[in-house]
Amino acid sequence: MSSRWKLTIEYDGLPFNGWQSQKDNSGVQDFFAVAIKNFSDEDVKIYAAGRTDSGVHALGQVIHFDLKRQTNANEIREAINNHLKPHPIAVIKAEEVTDDFHARFSAKKRYYRYDIMNRRPPLTLDKGKYWRVGQSLDVKLMIQASKYLEGNHDFTTFRSTHCQSKSPVKTIDSIIIEQSGLEISILISAKSFLHNQVRSITGSLKLVGEGKWESQKIKEILEKKDRTLCGPVAPSEGLFLMKVDY
Repeated sequence: MSSRWKLTIEYDGLPFNGWQSQKDNSGVQDFFAVAIKNFSDEDVKIYAAGRTDSGVHALGQVIHFDLKRQTNANEIREAINNHLKPHPIAVIKAEEVTDDFHARFSAKKRYYRYDIMNRRPPLTLDKGKYWRVGQSLDVKLMIQASKYLEGNHDFTTFRSTHCQSKSPVKTIDSIIIEQSGLEISILISAKSFLHNQVRSITGSLKLVGEGKWESQKIKEILEKKDRTLCGPVAPSEGLFLMKVDY
């Protein structure tokens, strides 16, 4: 008789080739599989709420797997964290859940945050955690432009050509852009996202903030449903999967 476990995890995405298992075992999933194997002596299939890309970070990624070993939440958290050392991955919370729980399909909403450091000098201590943008950004214009993207739309313009989603139609519940000193955060929530959707949106909003695009242009390129009209895709290191609602 096996039990299903839900883990909330965080990781620094820089050393890994994304969440998903890779042939060279460089995905975060690969390191988790090894840690669980070392703890339980079981080969388990791990499911995640979202497949973060190479370099993307997580503060609230959610995974689940089934385990035959009799254990408890505290032991799972401590043992897996011990076997994950010295890699920058940590189990924040472990919970036993019912067999109908699924990390991906049970999710009701996902929250991503994209962080920009708006300064000319290069980053030192914060390198790899922000997109450093040297030209001053007008956050009010970015907020104005972002409103065109809220709601249900065909997001073909903001969809990677490698996206495997069956439909480009998604519903963005909210986009909140906040500024604190030199830091600008773009918080986007939706039930699900297209591949590179958040980074594509961020790259286009940056052009608005720099004054290179009018706010209205976001509406125009969205309606044209043409990927070639999207601004340059923002780099991965500023993106965080914040949390998942169930």
